[in-house]
Amino acid sequence: MSTNLTQIQRLSQPVQMPDEIATFSPELESEIDRHLAKYPVMRSAILPLMFIVQRERGYLDPPGVSYLAKRLNLRITDIWEVATFYSMLYLKPVGKYHIQICKTLSCKIMGEGRITEHVCEKLGIKPGETTADGRFTLSLVECLGSCGTAPMFQINFDYHENLTPEKVDQILDSLP
Repeated sequence: MSTNLTQIQRLSQPVQMPDEIATFSPELESEIDRHLAKYPVMRSAILPLMFIVQRERGYLDPPGVSYLAKRLNLRITDIWEVATFYSMLYLKPVGKYHIQICKTLSCKIMGEGRITEHVCEKLGIKPGETTADGRFTLSLVECLGSCGTAPMFQINFDYHENLTPEKVDQILDSLP
């Protein structure tokens, strides 16, 4: 039994972060306070607060993560455990348009590979990369829950379904 406890302790070592902690405007702090008031346990507000930090900073950068840990009275590791689980939380900067192509079974069967190849060729990037101008980031993600209209992708928070290479071109060319 003591072996398991030792093993658990080794697996949950704290993550080291820089000393810098993000700061936010009084208006944003008020928004955060409103979210915290909704939850009887502060930890329960972790996702909404992550989205606020991401919205303000562009992604969950180390100072933003440190802010969340301090504000929620949690360990840095607690914040990273949640941040690394969800594909809608960004751990590095993303482009103005984040294209998330669903790679799960229905989309794969219905032509995800062809769509991914087409987007890569059109933008000159591979999944996990951002265009040099910072406009587009391409990611392959797990199920986005649109199996009946596969293949599909999400650009920021907008779904685009029943994709063909021609439809992809229309969508991407229409973005400002």
